[in-house]
Amino acid sequence: MFQNFNSTTSPKQGPPRLKRLRNWMSSKNIDGFIVPRADCHQGENVAECDERLSWLTGFTGSAGFACILKEHAGIFIDGRYRLQILDQVANEYSPIHWPEVQLHDWISETASVGDVIGFDPWLHTVLQINTLNEALKGKGISLKSCDNGIDAIWEDRPGKPSASAWSHPIALSGQSVKEKCSKISTIIANNGADSAVITLPDSLCWLLNIRGADVRRTPIVQAFVIITAQGSVKLFSDIRKFKNVHFDEWIELFDWSDFECALQGSTGVMQIDPESLPYAAFKSLEVGSSKINYAPDPCILPKARKNHTELEGARSAHTRDGAAMVEFLSWFSQNDPSQLTEIDIVETLEGFRIATGQLHDISFDTISGSGPNGAIVHYRVTHETNRCLEQNSLLLIDSGGQYKDGTTDITRTLAVGTPSLEMCQCFTQVLQGMIAVSRVRFPKGLSGRDLDALARTRLWEVGQDYDHGTGHGVGSFLSVHEGPQRISRTAAVQLDPGMIISVEPGYYRAQAFGIRIENLIVVQEPEQLMHSGSHSMLDFETLTYAPIDRQLILRDMMTDYETAWLNTYHSNVFEKLSPHLTSEASKWLRTATMAI
Repeated sequence: MFQNFNSTTSPKQGPPRLKRLRNWMSSKNIDGFIVPRADCHQGENVAECDERLSWLTGFTGSAGFACILKEHAGIFIDGRYRLQILDQVANEYSPIHWPEVQLHDWISETASVGDVIGFDPWLHTVLQINTLNEALKGKGISLKSCDNGIDAIWEDRPGKPSASAWSHPIALSGQSVKEKCSKISTIIANNGADSAVITLPDSLCWLLNIRGADVRRTPIVQAFVIITAQGSVKLFSDIRKFKNVHFDEWIELFDWSDFECALQGSTGVMQIDPESLPYAAFKSLEVGSSKINYAPDPCILPKARKNHTELEGARSAHTRDGAAMVEFLSWFSQNDPSQLTEIDIVETLEGFRIATGQLHDISFDTISGSGPNGAIVHYRVTHETNRCLEQNSLLLIDSGGQYKDGTTDITRTLAVGTPSLEMCQCFTQVLQGMIAVSRVRFPKGLSGRDLDALARTRLWEVGQDYDHGTGHGVGSFLSVHEGPQRISRTAAVQLDPGMIISVEPGYYRAQAFGIRIENLIVVQEPEQLMHSGSHSMLDFETLTYAPIDRQLILRDMMTDYETAWLNTYHSNVFEKLSPHLTSEASKWLRTATMAI
């Protein structure tokens, strides 16, 4: 079993730890301290030793930060966590709706003139600190780089990750390390730089065809990389992790302690990504004689545009994962829901994935939210929150697998007993949004923000919406949340062929139910139209195959186009998955995918 159900935090832990942090602040003559959820690599997932925000506050979400002042403690969270945080943190912390309220605005309104706000320069990016400094100009409030206050008071802090890394074979990556480094070095040279610093773990793991186990659920190894415009690489990490990895001679391996010295001794033009480079690394570069060139991480877009091998791997992984999902759904249909709990759902679904014989890990902790728990967008069931399924309610299951040939992420909302008319209406509107994005054809050059409204239109018509993005990028046996591609109101990156994205509209009624339907799709060049215009177009191939609960669909609300899409999708689900199922599950699937 990969997932456990232990409560890792408690609201009770917050007040005494907050007091200790404030005592530390006083000893350092600072009036505030910023506590991000991030580590020095700025990846979504962090190691246990870097769960500083969770340790201090009790909040376990994957995004957020806190700012602790002498008399106030603000914890900043986005729309995904506004219900979750109410259960996890003590009243001493004030939830701040971010990004509606920016950190600099809150500090300006809450701190006093003359206050000094401390921050750990390894845990904040160049862009974050520069933006905050600029916004606080003229406010009489200053920032100060300092040691980490959480590390100073965290007595039983876990040790740093030490698991061995391994090579990701070209049969799965589709490109050799030499080919990738050549491509990236060309990008660096074209940007007018002599070298570049890469600190995002999934970027450097993609570049060097390596994987690791430094964080839960995401197979990355933590390291830093300096790559030159000639393609040579310096890799900085815990050297002991690479005893099973063979690197070519043009890749040199160094210890963590050598990284700052390498930056301080750098020459020429160094390319950095201000959105990911730690501020401390930037200050080390300023000591050296390098000129600094600002540009995005050079691996970001090449990694996002999956090659033929990676896409074939994704299709195989989704077929395998879809079959496991159907086996689970078949099992669910044969059991009395009143005898099942949320934990039963998680354990059984994971068991079917394990039975494939190819599951490396789950891609995130499975969300199994029944009734009101389904309205908590990133709900994680524990022994304390576990509840039995109730008749005439909804069950939201968001889950995925890490397979060596691909990463999956799928959400299905299931009827438990007889759903209400309102539940079916909301479900159908969410489904219509998912279909609208899945079947759209759009001109090249558009970004996710141009498509986001398609998923929300039917909800908007009845005054409903959801407080999260419509879709996120997905890696290839890497992060289940991969940038820069996404579908949201703020997504400005152009969608290109090969980019894998989720499409997952939802609707959440606090204390009642939650609905989300999610498939993964990949951007592709469509078949030529019989009467094509002058614009080059793109559309999506659906990767995820699993039935959508027909019991929750109101046929009269669907257009003919939407119905045709759903019936075709279900026909494809049966065709693709039935050869991989037990006879019992195949029989169930035939009924579950009948045309409406």
